[in-house]
Amino acid sequence: MDFFTSMEVSASGLAAERTRMNMASSNMANAHTTRSADGGPYARKTVSLESVDVMRGPALSFDNVFEGTSKGVRVAAIEEDQNPPRLEYDPGHPDADINGYVAFPNVNVVEEMVDMITASRAYEAGVTALDTAVSMAERATEIGG
Repeated sequence: MDFFTSMEVSASGLAAERTRMNMASSNMANAHTTRSADGGPYARKTVSLESVDVMRGPALSFDNVFEGTSKGVRVAAIEEDQNPPRLEYDPGHPDADINGYVAFPNVNVVEEMVDMITASRAYEAGVTALDTAVSMAERATEIGG
């Protein structure tokens, strides 16, 4: 694995975590949206990630332990959560049904905050890994100069 491969692996993780943060933000912003383009309440979106080959590179050690493919990550899918909407009794709400219940999105704000914090921490770790790879590359150029 060369320096550029490690940077590509880190960059793939940063892009994936940014997508997770965006979805958590979108879910939180729509936690009380009772009308969507489809006619019902907003449906929570989930992000699925998958491992992908980034680049084949030379071995890092003499025993060829690391020879082969480096793995990055990408967004495999953004899907709607299939859990039913949350029903609350509010007969005065404009979207209340005949029994006075309103269908609210299946979004749990606490769960979304946990997802956002987790994605944020993973993003910070990716930035640190990327900074380290860049620093190593810069130091390597100083050795030859």
